[in-house]
Amino acid sequence: MAVLAALFFVFTGVWTDLLWYRSLGENFSKVFTTQMWTRALLFFSGGLLMALAVGANIVIAYRLRPAYRPVSVEQQGLERYRTAVDPHRKAVLFTLLGAIGLFSGLSAAGQVGTWLAFMNRTPFGEKDAQFGMDISFFVFVYPFLRLILGFAFVMVVLSLLTAVAVHYLYGALRLQGPGDKASLSARAHLSVLVGLFVLLKAVAYWFDRWGLAYSERGRVTGPGYTDVSAVLPAKTILAAIALICAVLFFVNIWRRGMMLPGVGFGLLVLSAILLGGVYPLLIQQFQVKPNELAKERPYIQRNIDATRTAFGVENVAGQDYAPNKQPGSKELQEYSKTLPNVRLLDPELLSPTFRQQQQLQGFYDFANPLDIDRYPDAKGEPQDTLVAVRELTGPPENASGWVNEHLTYTHGYGFVSAKGNQVDPESKGPVYQTYGMPQDCSDKLEDGSCRLKIDKPQVYFGERSPQYSIVGNQKELDYPPNQQTTYTGIGGVKMDSFVNRVAYALKFQDRNILLSSEITDKSRILYDRSPRERVQKAAPWLTVDGNAYPVAAGGRIMWVVDAYTTSAGYPYAERVNLQDLTRDSNTERPSVGAQRRDDINYIRNSVKATVDAYDGTVTLYTWDEEDPVLKTWKKAFPGTVKSKAELKSAMDGQIYSHIRYPEDIFKVQRGVLSKYHVTDPSGFYSGQDYWQVPTDPTEKGVTEPPYFLTIQMPGKENAAEAESPDFALTSTYVARNGNNLTGYLSANSDPDSASFGELRLLQVPREVPILGPTQMQNDFKGNEKAAPILNRPQGSTTEVVYGNLLTLPFAGGFMYVQPVYQQAATGAQYPVLGWVLVSFGDQIGFATTFEEALEQILKPGTDVPETAGDTPSQEGDEQPANTSPNVQQAIDDVKKALGEAQEALKSGDLQKYADAQDKLEAAINKLVELRDQAGQTPASTPSTPGN
Repeated sequence: MAVLAALFFVFTGVWTDLLWYRSLGENFSKVFTTQMWTRALLFFSGGLLMALAVGANIVIAYRLRPAYRPVSVEQQGLERYRTAVDPHRKAVLFTLLGAIGLFSGLSAAGQVGTWLAFMNRTPFGEKDAQFGMDISFFVFVYPFLRLILGFAFVMVVLSLLTAVAVHYLYGALRLQGPGDKASLSARAHLSVLVGLFVLLKAVAYWFDRWGLAYSERGRVTGPGYTDVSAVLPAKTILAAIALICAVLFFVNIWRRGMMLPGVGFGLLVLSAILLGGVYPLLIQQFQVKPNELAKERPYIQRNIDATRTAFGVENVAGQDYAPNKQPGSKELQEYSKTLPNVRLLDPELLSPTFRQQQQLQGFYDFANPLDIDRYPDAKGEPQDTLVAVRELTGPPENASGWVNEHLTYTHGYGFVSAKGNQVDPESKGPVYQTYGMPQDCSDKLEDGSCRLKIDKPQVYFGERSPQYSIVGNQKELDYPPNQQTTYTGIGGVKMDSFVNRVAYALKFQDRNILLSSEITDKSRILYDRSPRERVQKAAPWLTVDGNAYPVAAGGRIMWVVDAYTTSAGYPYAERVNLQDLTRDSNTERPSVGAQRRDDINYIRNSVKATVDAYDGTVTLYTWDEEDPVLKTWKKAFPGTVKSKAELKSAMDGQIYSHIRYPEDIFKVQRGVLSKYHVTDPSGFYSGQDYWQVPTDPTEKGVTEPPYFLTIQMPGKENAAEAESPDFALTSTYVARNGNNLTGYLSANSDPDSASFGELRLLQVPREVPILGPTQMQNDFKGNEKAAPILNRPQGSTTEVVYGNLLTLPFAGGFMYVQPVYQQAATGAQYPVLGWVLVSFGDQIGFATTFEEALEQILKPGTDVPETAGDTPSQEGDEQPANTSPNVQQAIDDVKKALGEAQEALKSGDLQKYADAQDKLEAAINKLVELRDQAGQTPASTPSTPGN
């Protein structure tokens, strides 16, 4: 009964998985069946082959048992075991072989990927530098050969061990008594098995030659001087010796005695020690170490070339960029287009603000962090935009229960977007483009409809969807207070049979699925609903980016997920840990998935995937049409990945316009380039110019994430000239074990640009000291103008939160921009923009708007926000005698507004502060007007406070 129950649960798991894949369409159904049949083939063939080989040797050993066994204490003890085993010999044999076959089959079944990659391998069209073999041999063939070799070793070892046990049990091998300790037949049998083992060792030595492509002996991955000069010939010699030794064991079938094969085996062991260990060690110590750079130079160059090619950065050439301290008029004019697009809203901080202003009901929430995309403004110009969907967290606490949790509260609602470079002047919060329930927008066409139209705002498949929901028959909550809907999509699995209901009741261990009268033949069960999870399950040969993002296209909400092909078999390329290189402050947040701890040395962004938020449809599109790894998997799973042309035409090109450079591959490439921007073997060997990605200045101890920005990169030929602004993914570098800025990496992320995906690397000369992000953050916090305002005293009703510290090339230099938010210290905590810090060269600007802060650094001496420690002159203070009554009145108005602003600042009353700022601006404008009329600067003009 226990076995039947276990088999039934296995069947349930297989059946529900098959139904899930069928719900995605015929092509993805073949993904499951291909894997299942391949796994079954490997299981039965591997298990059967292992069981037959071991079983055959057990039978041979039994049949070669001696008819006569000398009487001894040893044999008398073994006789009891023989007496116990013989009546049940077949049962014991089949039980043993069944266990061996089961474990061997399970092990073989786990190698589906290796088998399919080998059977469908595609040439790279490139040859390795040492052996002259196509790269595909190392990526697809070599792992398979190692798998077969390992399987053969296990087969021979198990056969040898079981044969020895049977020979000993039945007296063909003896430890005691007179005469030979082994019968002739046993000696012949075991000689064959040992000969096979040594023959496999000869094959292993030969394979080890190719394995040197991954050697870690030298300074870098790949064969070094010692490997090529000593280890490679040693492996060849050892393979020949092992082959001779194997022949001697086979010859021993017809010879009495073990002297000859024993001498051969001893020679093999001695040769392995001397040739495989001592000789390479001597070469390394006495030839390589004293002249390491000279000896290893060509092999370091191989590693540099292979690593840069394997990670797709072979065309990244560092561009020298000596930053200016102060831009000239020409540079300012060239970079003027970038300035209005500086993103002030931090997607890592604004999720609580979205929640406060657009949550609308307590059972909805937004991703943390928010996502960044590009949408047209009212003029049709693309602008950086924060986007999110309103996702369901579950029914209210007072409305819990199975029906509400799984039948009524089934989906989120609505797409919310906000301009990335603007804030509402009153609330200091985001300026929303799409918002509300029902779905609404701020940018409307002449007929009153939304420019960004969304016909299906329901989010049944999202990053925070419930574990499972059953839809299609009953009314579901659509959006408060009383709107309801019934699901009409094609997503999920039909609950149109008793078998399906039983299967899912067991899968989710929930009897209500079987008993509920609300579930009919029209019902569908939705599960595995996260976009990343769906793509990973639909295409298990891909590595999915940690951050899916929503796109409004074709009247629907679509999730876009980047997917990679990876390998650890690219010869001579450095292996890196995928999780380590992609971990940053964003991956610590719930909406960004962490990568597996896989070591890889090849990656390509080969696939763009979409997931329909309404019906869960998964569509894969080819992105890198030249990737041989993707071609291999497309042959293994035909029909699953559509062409790039189909992506361009999908939904009238609306999805294509939102394609962006993926974050995780950028993180991997920036990690690789921290060392491999050095392409000269001498410089690489010394390691003096290695870089590192800085820590996030707002979150100590965690790597700074890359940022999406609209930037103008300097001209490729002339650093002082600027190219057209583009949406890009950007990151900075600092010196290893240092904090000064050393490099700036950007990836063009504008799909309409001819240079989409192009990586640009700006290198700061060593002799030019430029503050890195951590140092800049310290300067901002310690700035004499900003510190008194931003450093709140203990017990303050508001607190300051620093946003992402953005770095962008500007006018031949680097500009730092950091939005600073404030929020209530208790209660409803959500940040609103208060100030902007800007730095260029040795100037720091601090104001309530980016434009004002920028003005301060471009024109030093411009008024800045007054610090909380400054004391403006009071109304009774002495004024110059030549001050006119009108000027004096204007000065008094400025002082009054300044006092109101500071009082509001201390109390945390943002509305009162905004009103005071308006009064202050009007008073200052009046004062400037009077100054211009008088042709002189009025005395005692107070400076402007910051928010």
